[in-house]
Amino acid sequence: MNTPPPSERATVRRLPQRASYEEAAIHAILDAGLMAHVGLAVDGQPYVIPMVYGRLGRNLYLHGASVSRISRQLAQGIPVCFTVTLLDGLVMARSAFHHSMNYRSAVVLGTAALVTDEAEKTRALEAITDHVLRGRWAEVRPPNAQEMKATSVLRLPLEEASAKVRTGPPKDDEEDLSLDCWAGVVPLRLVALPPEDAPELREGIRPPGSLLEYRRP
Repeated sequence: MNTPPPSERATVRRLPQRASYEEAAIHAILDAGLMAHVGLAVDGQPYVIPMVYGRLGRNLYLHGASVSRISRQLAQGIPVCFTVTLLDGLVMARSAFHHSMNYRSAVVLGTAALVTDEAEKTRALEAITDHVLRGRWAEVRPPNAQEMKATSVLRLPLEEASAKVRTGPPKDDEEDLSLDCWAGVVPLRLVALPPEDAPELREGIRPPGSLLEYRRP
């Protein structure tokens, strides 16, 4: 861990040896994820909302209906916690205490700002769409004026961010190594199944190659 934490509140306290504040490591986790959980408090009540997102350089972009509560609250500049977690394996130890999971996670703290520039808003929506499937924006109809008006886009700077990663086998106590119990790792990964046509899809339209070869990084 060569890069120092960006702030006191963004510093990983529990098992700090698993932490990284390297920009490349944080970006890699964000780019590999599909869905984030966004935490905020409204009138003293905490909420955690799942949201899709996109990244352009050192900014994350979120989108939602302009009339939604989360869009309106985030646009006011309230503090937000943005989290992405990738589950890589189940760690099965010889003791219940040492069971764990292999994972990669990224946490971003800050305040989001409403994007009002139309060009930036369009680029952000393209980034969000292509984050799910690269090149998809160019294959479909872009949003029309009414759809753009009904959609809010928010920018969250990657200024206070941290990554945390666990890899490897279980870490059992020395005295438990002789127990007659299997220990190891069950690897996990996200796998895309064959695409299913929409009911109204016209005959003869085949899925694009990018979808047939779909893989998460």
